[in-house]
Amino acid sequence: MATHRLPAAIRAPFEGRTWREFGYLVLGLPLSVAYFALSIALVSAGAGLLITFLGIPVLAGALAMCRGFGAVERARARGLLGLDVAAPEPARGRTGGAMSWMGAILKSGASWRHLLYAILHMPWAIFAFTVSVAFWTYGWALFTYPLWQWVFPMYAGQDGIQLYGDRTHAFYLDSPFEIAVTSAIGLLFVLAGPWIIRSLAAVDRLMVSGLLGPSRLATRVTELESDRGVVVDTAAADLRRIERDLHDGAQARLVALAMDLGLAKEKLAEDPKAAARMVDEAHGEVKTALQELRDLARGIHPAVLTDRGLDAALSAVASRCTVPVSVEVDLPARPVPAIEGIAYFTVSELLQNVSKHSGARRAWVDVWRAGDRMMLQVRDDGRGGADAVAGSGLAGLTERLGAVDGILAVDSPAGGPTTITAELPWRA
Repeated sequence: MATHRLPAAIRAPFEGRTWREFGYLVLGLPLSVAYFALSIALVSAGAGLLITFLGIPVLAGALAMCRGFGAVERARARGLLGLDVAAPEPARGRTGGAMSWMGAILKSGASWRHLLYAILHMPWAIFAFTVSVAFWTYGWALFTYPLWQWVFPMYAGQDGIQLYGDRTHAFYLDSPFEIAVTSAIGLLFVLAGPWIIRSLAAVDRLMVSGLLGPSRLATRVTELESDRGVVVDTAAADLRRIERDLHDGAQARLVALAMDLGLAKEKLAEDPKAAARMVDEAHGEVKTALQELRDLARGIHPAVLTDRGLDAALSAVASRCTVPVSVEVDLPARPVPAIEGIAYFTVSELLQNVSKHSGARRAWVDVWRAGDRMMLQVRDDGRGGADAVAGSGLAGLTERLGAVDGILAVDSPAGGPTTITAELPWRA
């Protein structure tokens, strides 16, 4: 992170952000006047013509024009305010015809929100323009007054800025003290101006993001579509893993076992001792194959989780960890199987990371309910440095939790300790 020698209050008048936001507020006035005039004129014309067929296309065209204004405002906010607002859902008719498109435009909430922005933004733009320009220009003019005070006696025929004047008296800012005080007042305006400009721009940010972006429902639909894709990809990856484990593990071992038993059957008559030895080896292979199948079944869904719940299942996982693990589960009831399964596999994955990467001497697992959320926390006293962003297993775990509106928070400074907290929706 960059460090600055000058305080923020002194840097602010010279920062690019201040000048970009000032330019945004200045440019907003003429644009808002144009938006207001055009939208009011066309919407009024369309509303007045609704008694005829012409009112519908005029009103739909006015709303489409307001959507175009919104595109300009989003681009302006992106370039000058650094605010990236997604475009709202497009208005698409069912049939693709003109009447269908006009109906979609008129029924779209985003279209009416764009019209509301065009109407509301003009009075705000007038206020923001007036305040920002007054503070900024007067501030710099007064602050630099010692540099251009000579203009008055040379070209205006007066000693300086006239502070007061009537037919008999006049007071000018012309003495060195008065010039210094004027410059000091201007400095205060210059120092305060950036924060006033940023406050005004913050209101514009709220208006653009609240009125010109997608609706909450559309955003939620997009999130659910993305989560559905994550769930499908995760399920496909799990199926591929199960197929690979069966093909490379138990299936290959059972094929080898069948071949060994076939050889033992052929040797049974001519060399019973060798056949018995081969049968004994095959018996060991059967035990190994059964253990691999048990491990595979546990990886799909452990029986102890179904039979005895999360507490017993997590205790079984903790017993297989390479470091001592304390497990504490405090839940008023069992969650639904889907949430229970995700909680189990989340803790199982985190404890595997503790075993493989942490170098810890001890770990702790806590599970509890907080309101409408189920909380999982895995802590260890290892070396730390876990990162959920760098494409690790934690990144995949974050996606899996996000598919059910879950959250994964990682606190793992270099040198440890590591605390990973997961939130899942509570459904009993």
